[in-house]
Amino acid sequence: MQIGSIIAVFFVIWWLTFVAVLPIGNRSQHEAGEVVAGTEPGAPVTPRLLRKALIATGLAVALTALLLWGLTNETLHHYWNR
Repeated sequence: MQIGSIIAVFFVIWWLTFVAVLPIGNRSQHEAGEVVAGTEPGAPVTPRLLRKALIATGLAVALTALLLWGLTNETLHHYWNR
């Protein structure tokens, strides 16, 4: 795989993992009882976006590495092409 393809695959995997990680551990303003005037009651109190981005990055690195390993593994390549 060329470096541009690897970066594109990593970006897609990162985006999918980021979207999957976003709702984990969120508490809405309504649940916390701290609704700020003029905001949506369902908005998270503390979204912790940096932490979630780091988790998504770690997962994306691992999943991209696993995918690249699977694509370059001779045993798997032989198994898929029988």
